[in-house]
Amino acid sequence: MTFQIEKYFDYFGKTMVITGGAGVLCSQLARSLCNCGANVSILDINLQAAQHMVDEINEANLTSRAKAFHCDVLNAQSVQEAITQVIDEFDKIDGLINGAGGNKSDATTNQMKTFFDLPVDAIKWVVDVNLIGSMIPSQIVGRTMAHHQEGVILNFSSMNAFRPLTRIPAYSTAKAAINNFTQWLAVYMAQEYSPAIRVNAIAPGFFLTEQNRFLLTDPDTGELSERGRKIIDHTPMGRFGEPQDLVGTALWLLSPASEFVTGVVIPVDGGFSAFSGV
Repeated sequence: MTFQIEKYFDYFGKTMVITGGAGVLCSQLARSLCNCGANVSILDINLQAAQHMVDEINEANLTSRAKAFHCDVLNAQSVQEAITQVIDEFDKIDGLINGAGGNKSDATTNQMKTFFDLPVDAIKWVVDVNLIGSMIPSQIVGRTMAHHQEGVILNFSSMNAFRPLTRIPAYSTAKAAINNFTQWLAVYMAQEYSPAIRVNAIAPGFFLTEQNRFLLTDPDTGELSERGRKIIDHTPMGRFGEPQDLVGTALWLLSPASEFVTGVVIPVDGGFSAFSGV
């Protein structure tokens, strides 16, 4: 068989769906996939933000298309309606990135709020948006992949899945569950439907986003908080991640270059998970 590596990262004509696609990290993946020739469907509960991102991408890209769709990942009917519209627009879905997720301050402990004081509603929201918000799209898009006997699902895990951090019990729990779900779904899809359906996850280290900025920086000065400084001190590369740092790993996991890779969680963390602190 002739080895043609240039074909591995050719996404021309492929359709990729990204939930939470208007967020900081996923919007960078959307731009990069379009630059590689893919048609990208950005699904987000904030349609205005998704449309703004789509307009920006389409203005700069002539080889592929991006389109925005309203979607609440915690509502199966909303997801089904969005996916139906995607298929009507692009015929088929080749890849799903489950990027919707996040944390909230109400589900975070601090000196004034212990674990015992965390509101159940806040805990449930964090677990639901990260875990259930990945399972529902995987069910609906996974069914179409099963029909076509091929496709790739990429979940978003986190460093918290490997070593839970202080203060964020709900988020750590949800991301640990994502790791388990990724492995389970990879086996299920390969054994029950097709080995050409792969499921993997990417585990970002520490990236500054709107969901964690309140933990990592001082809101008054913009300087690193004590927690932010500890993270940098335990990251051998000595910095937070930038959205573009995820692109290479994501493109690899979504492409035929990783066609024998399924059920894995790949850290992109600047060495954080390798460092013991001494």
